[in-house]
Amino acid sequence: MSLPSSLRSEAPRINPSILSADFVNMQRDLARIETADFVHVDVMDNHFVPNLTFGLQMVERVQATSPIPLDVHLMITDPDRWAPGYAELGAASVTFHLEAASDPVALARRLRDMGARAGVAIKPGTAGDALYDILDEFDQILVMTVEPGFGGQSFMPETMPKLRALVDEARRRGSNTWFQVDGGISDSTIEQAAAAGADTFVAGSAVYGADSIEAAVTGLRDRARAASLET
Repeated sequence: MSLPSSLRSEAPRINPSILSADFVNMQRDLARIETADFVHVDVMDNHFVPNLTFGLQMVERVQATSPIPLDVHLMITDPDRWAPGYAELGAASVTFHLEAASDPVALARRLRDMGARAGVAIKPGTAGDALYDILDEFDQILVMTVEPGFGGQSFMPETMPKLRALVDEARRRGSNTWFQVDGGISDSTIEQAAAAGADTFVAGSAVYGADSIEAAVTGLRDRARAASLET
């Protein structure tokens, strides 16, 4: 799926997580985030992380009804086997975990060949320098700002030096990789992440728990833009 030629491809990008949506009214809650950039879909298998969420069939239905492109985050074992299926159904971006992939470079190249943006995620305890030599193999690097597995956790500011170091290394190498953060992103934390170099932000309860979802998306985007301009 190619990205629309609109501001949705420009930073800062706000990707609401449907982990915070009403699963019984998923189509309604997808329509409510049409002013966001991507819909973030967390796939968990109860093996790589201690939680179970969506599978391929559910994501296919989300793909069919979402007004904006899908940003799929695979928190699963054996992504080398399963990740291509999400690219095949039309997800715009597919991110897998470095800790779970047996050949992350080969997998990223396969996802790109299938027309999806290839992303790689790292847990808070994973060193960022593991990615330095392969930065250009990925369209997006996701630095987890909570331990993956559950929504509603508190932002971990101690992950920011790792993010900043990755961004600096990417700039040194002339890489166009996007840098995403996921976990505890809200009005009170998004500026820290933007100042550290993040350009793509996953927010769940900060969006779906707001009185006005549209205003929440706009407010997060404005805060991120202001913080990034100050650095």
